[in-house]
Amino acid sequence: MSGKYLVTGGAGYVGGVVAQHLIEAGHEVVVLDNLSTGFREGVPTGASFVEGDIRDAAKWLDSSYDGVLHFAAFSQVGESVAKPEKYWDNNVGGTMALLGAMREAGVRRLVFSSTAATYGEPEQVPITESAPTRPTNPYGASKLAVDHMISGEAAAHGLGAVSLRYFNVAGAYGRQGERHDPESHLIPLVLQVAQGRRESISVYGDDYPTPDGTCVRDYIHVADLAEAHLLALGAAAPGEHLVCNLGNGEGFSVREVVETVRKVTGRPIPEVVAPRRGGDPAVLVASAATARERLGWNPSRTDLAGIVADAWEFAQQRAEQTD
Repeated sequence: MSGKYLVTGGAGYVGGVVAQHLIEAGHEVVVLDNLSTGFREGVPTGASFVEGDIRDAAKWLDSSYDGVLHFAAFSQVGESVAKPEKYWDNNVGGTMALLGAMREAGVRRLVFSSTAATYGEPEQVPITESAPTRPTNPYGASKLAVDHMISGEAAAHGLGAVSLRYFNVAGAYGRQGERHDPESHLIPLVLQVAQGRRESISVYGDDYPTPDGTCVRDYIHVADLAEAHLLALGAAAPGEHLVCNLGNGEGFSVREVVETVRKVTGRPIPEVVAPRRGGDPAVLVASAATARERLGWNPSRTDLAGIVADAWEFAQQRAEQTD
């Protein structure tokens, strides 16, 4: 059955792909984005667009909406350390205003874009939802604070909510892919080297207790991620706040990613070993058992070469458009 959904931050990478999946599933989609980090052209064809802040949602959010999918957040770890007030104000304060608008309008279904950064450095891998939450930066702390807010809203006011804690999102879907500024994610950075836009890729530490000495991370295709959000809408039960990790359950090292990009692109990728970065755990891999059990989610695009190939196609399309 089709519904009407608000997608906050729907002009961004993940929000835009989720909005596209909603449209393809026959839903009516309204995207709210202030374009501070998103792109107007990232709003999918068929979606209505409102340029504005999530604090403005109360001006027009009404009972015609079946739910909200909330992606509007700042997400740069380094920036959050330098400007924590920016993250508390937008990620926490903005979400508080959004929850208030939803309560007033009687919109009682929410899917929240959370993050593995809520866990900090794990004691065990794969990481389950019961793992201790000890974020090591204000970005992760702001997302964890929102998760606590949502739990209170569900218990007190009957909100049905699902928080999806992503691990490393990658790949592309149609004309939507990663284009952060500044870029901090490994796969698009390595692709920039393949395109000649960057001289080399920095490998931060090659002496970790992993098979090749470099950090291991769990990569999930953005389209698999989007499908989980649609399933989460169906799983949101009144008065319950469900938390699910989203990942493949398999890790790839930095060097494996670099070598995969070499194979996919056929380009040389010079690498430079740099000192370890503070707070980088050796291994971050998700247990997605809860998402499989409660959402019925089964990621199908788990091959690293396929993820890289989709990201490469998007990067090449963008290069052609900007040249």
